[in-house]
Amino acid sequence: MEKRTLGRSEVQISPIIMGTWQAGKSQWVGVEDAETAKAMRAAFEAGITTFDTAEVYGKGHSEQVVAQALSNVRDQVVYATKVFANHLKHDQVIEACHGSLKNLQTDYIDLYQIHWPAGSFNSEKVPIAETMGALNELKQQGKIRAIGVSNFSRAQLEEATQYGRIDSLQPPYSLFWRQVEQDAMTYCTEQNISIIAYSSLAQGLLTGKFGPDHRFAEGDNRAKNKLFQGENYQRAQRALDKLRPIAERHQVSLSNLALAWLIDQPQTSAIVGARNSEQAVQNAKAAEIHLSSSELAEIDAIGRIVTAHLDEDPVMWNWAS
Repeated sequence: MEKRTLGRSEVQISPIIMGTWQAGKSQWVGVEDAETAKAMRAAFEAGITTFDTAEVYGKGHSEQVVAQALSNVRDQVVYATKVFANHLKHDQVIEACHGSLKNLQTDYIDLYQIHWPAGSFNSEKVPIAETMGALNELKQQGKIRAIGVSNFSRAQLEEATQYGRIDSLQPPYSLFWRQVEQDAMTYCTEQNISIIAYSSLAQGLLTGKFGPDHRFAEGDNRAKNKLFQGENYQRAQRALDKLRPIAERHQVSLSNLALAWLIDQPQTSAIVGARNSEQAVQNAKAAEIHLSSSELAEIDAIGRIVTAHLDEDPVMWNWAS
């Protein structure tokens, strides 16, 4: 799989990145450590070299599973992890980073990201200058190689860059969720900031595996995802029906068609999770799909069947409901 440069750093990432939220188990159902570790290993063997995790995923459990799966190939993979919104004071950032280094069984993190802006989820509104100061220190010490932010607006991203180099933005971004295109994408392309898209399959909606009447199990976070609710969900079903002939033409899955479209967008690589080895191997194949400009435009138009009706709130979940 051909690598891409992360922002202006020396870190090389794969265009398909394995996401490991589910490895933390919290807010997911039916996830087993051994199966997840096997999936990570299969992803690596299929050419995916970049793995995205966070301290908050199962209170470090996801990071520990990443280490369990990949420690003996550490020099061949890229670890991206995140510090949560409640740990953004200077000393908290340093402590959180050391915790992640321990969980990941490594002495450096390739990409260390602010998971959510300060103030999110009723956290303390720590000045970005303070947080960036700590991140810059960690970078100077060689404990992290690059700094990224996640869930930041363009304005928040611009402010952060006043205090240090930001090499990536991690927003929710998929064919069915595209607010970043109206907000931060232009700035990212101008400043050579990589976009690392999460929920790149709209939490599985773009797989086409969920029927019109699907209901999630108790405890599954997707029950609160706006795309799985009401008219949004019905529009998504119509869009998927229009995507199927294009996928069939290429003899690929709906998932991989959506991923191929996404990694063709400016500066964009795609994070995608996997519950088992088969899914991980299939995800890697998305990097091999070549879409013509007319097909990209056709897919773009189909996606707007869904996105044209969404509000401007960049958060995908109705967590308050």
